[in-house]
Amino acid sequence: MSGQETSTTRWRTSSYSGGSGTECVEVGSMTRRVMARDSKDPSGPVLAFSPAEWAVFLGDAKRGRYDA
Repeated sequence: MSGQETSTTRWRTSSYSGGSGTECVEVGSMTRRVMARDSKDPSGPVLAFSPAEWAVFLGDAKRGRYDA
C-alpha cells in the first residue's frame, strides 16, 4: 500500500477511544480494503483487510472474543 493511498484516505477515530488520545485506533476504507492504524503514529504501519475479514473481526469483537 503506497503512502499516497493512505494519505488520501479519510480516517475515522474509534468511538471507543475515550477522548484521551492514548488508545486510539483509526479506520479508513478504500475500494475493496478496510485499513486500521494507530492514531498516535499516522505515518506508521497500516493494516489492510478485505471487507469480509473486517466483518468477521467486528463480529468477534462485539461478542467479546478479544476482551482481556
